[in-house]
Amino acid sequence: MMPLLTRVEARDPGGGDADEFPFSVPALRALGTLDLAGPVTLFVGENGSGKSTLLESIAIATKLPTVGSIAASRDDTLEPQRRLAGLLKLVWARNTHRGFFLRAEDFFGFAKRLQEMRRDFEREAREMGEKFRDHSLMARTLAQGPARRSLAEMEALYGTDLNARSHGESFLALFQSRLVPEGLYLLDEPEAALSPQSQLAFVSMLKASIDEGSQFLIATHSPVLMAIPEARILSFDRSPVAPVSFEELEHVRLLRDFLAEPERFLRHLWI
Repeated sequence: MMPLLTRVEARDPGGGDADEFPFSVPALRALGTLDLAGPVTLFVGENGSGKSTLLESIAIATKLPTVGSIAASRDDTLEPQRRLAGLLKLVWARNTHRGFFLRAEDFFGFAKRLQEMRRDFEREAREMGEKFRDHSLMARTLAQGPARRSLAEMEALYGTDLNARSHGESFLALFQSRLVPEGLYLLDEPEAALSPQSQLAFVSMLKASIDEGSQFLIATHSPVLMAIPEARILSFDRSPVAPVSFEELEHVRLLRDFLAEPERFLRHLWI
């Protein structure tokens, strides 16, 4: 299946101050061209390797909406990423404004804000009902109408109450509610909200969305997501960034070795 965004090219990543973030990150200073050949591209690497920084910069360059936070293009904490975004050339097979950028760290605050909005709408409806209690049923209904409509619209989009569910269930419900066909989705460490079982459910959602023409760029530490069939895996532990196979990944080798003999790893740590 042809991806929507086929390549990301750095016009001159070395043009910034090599001692200034994000150009001080080796993988970003030597970025070059990233081939996004398939429907799923995974950015992998240790913390500080630049994978999330590049994903944020691509989100700014694509102008996709940000779920659960201030837009990436206006977030004061992302000024370095905006500088990098200005150096990126996006090569499209089919340009799209469908999709979104989502950082798992923003999800929990988003769910809390939804809960607060729900309480505000419910309180407003109660207050209007009390204010018009001596009026006719029609008058009370009309007075409560805006708050109840807002509450119904929110529930239609996100369910009755995301906070009544586990974090994983809430994340999956929110994610599912926002998926549309032929969308581009930029996801930063989505596994942070998910158990291993929920990660498998998440992979199933990705597959269904890919079958509808969508594309995913994901920064991740999760071996479960790294195992997605035919995913293109780009290692930010290399400079320049380079494709690697699932079997080459240090994350995978370490986890396999640990699960095979956890006592061997822990005997020197748990003293």
